[in-house]
Amino acid sequence: MKRHVRRKDGKEHVYYSLCESVRLSATRVIQRRVLNLGELNTTQLERWQRSIEVVQQEGERRQCRLFTDREGAAPAEAADVCEVILSSLAVRHPRQFGACWLGSRLWQELGLDTFFAEALQDRRGPVAWSKVIELLAVNRLCEPQSELGVHQRWFGTTAMDTILGTDEAVAAKDRLYRALDKALEQKAALETHLGKRWRDLFGARCDLLLYDLTSTYFEGQAAGIPKAAFGYSRASPARLPPTDPGVGGHRRRLPALLRGL
Repeated sequence: MKRHVRRKDGKEHVYYSLCESVRLSATRVIQRRVLNLGELNTTQLERWQRSIEVVQQEGERRQCRLFTDREGAAPAEAADVCEVILSSLAVRHPRQFGACWLGSRLWQELGLDTFFAEALQDRRGPVAWSKVIELLAVNRLCEPQSELGVHQRWFGTTAMDTILGTDEAVAAKDRLYRALDKALEQKAALETHLGKRWRDLFGARCDLLLYDLTSTYFEGQAAGIPKAAFGYSRASPARLPPTDPGVGGHRRRLPALLRGL
């Protein structure tokens, strides 16, 4: 609410308007007038000011003044007014919340929190492994980084500890790497679970399966990788063991499975 003063015929008239802040650039913010309230009398102004309801921790509700009085200063003995010096306010240590919350919400919508909690309930640790895997998945969705990047940079700039209900132990470097191994153990069951959720959420059917292959190769002898002995790659040097990864999808062209041949 903004206060406008106009002097006419030796009289002072005070008008009020509702405005919103609009950012035009990184350095310029303007006030856009949303509604003209006109010249308000004392009763009308009091009614507009008391437009915010405050809920106390004890559950008690009371009306408070959203703005100050006519002269722009808080009444000296008003118990329902809190005066704030805007120039003294500062933002420190901001953390990303919205995108992380949405990623966590999608994780829950897919039922993956329950899936990993049940699949890994017998695995001990200071933090539930299901939450570590959720942290990695949300990172891949919001700002993909390596496990080391999550540990050193990304986790501290987000509110994932609050969202997951844990502390910084969930982003311990070694724990992030070990979580990938534990997620891989559930690969077959995870594909089955996601396929079921996919059908339940979108009513999808797999009456047509499209399959696509490509070729790549392993550097080194790859003696400990059985899949390195199969496949054929025309683009790879003959001395390097090739492999053929494939992806399957349905008629909507969404991936349904991934295999390495």
